[in-house]
Amino acid sequence: MMRAIYIALGSNIQPRINYLDQAIKQLSNHPNVNIIKQSSIYETEPVGPIEQEQFLNMVIEVETDLQPHHLLDVCQKIESELGRKREIKWGPRTIDLDILVYNQENIETERLILPHPRLHERAFVLIPLSELNDGLNIVHKDRAVSELLANLPVQDKEGVVKWEQTNGVNASKPFEN
Repeated sequence: MMRAIYIALGSNIQPRINYLDQAIKQLSNHPNVNIIKQSSIYETEPVGPIEQEQFLNMVIEVETDLQPHHLLDVCQKIESELGRKREIKWGPRTIDLDILVYNQENIETERLILPHPRLHERAFVLIPLSELNDGLNIVHKDRAVSELLANLPVQDKEGVVKWEQTNGVNASKPFEN
């Protein structure tokens, strides 16, 4: 059975765009993963106490017949292959792949919590997710993505800027709600 899943991608180690592209390529090359849609790419301020570069973030929708923990294994293998080190919590990373939503399932294990436990607090996740499916109900909050996004502080949303690459130059545009 195919399942609809949303995965957040983020990178703040150069070349950021290449890490996003490589992660998408590896996911799309997996025989059990089909990428349905991709959001725009957004440049965002890092979260946490560590001084670091800005992130590029996006969300993709995929279909898969993999069980949640098997999909997590695939994501973590891609992170590892792309040089992800898990030394500093909320530290810089080549690539971060977070499963946000897996159908409408609630899962809570030591390795995986779904929906993602901080999804509702993060403009850098909700903005690209709303681009793909703003009516998606987030079961642990019983709210649509659009409602969760509307409830975030304005300053959180202002820190999420649409990123575009034009002629090799990075250009950013503020998110408009």
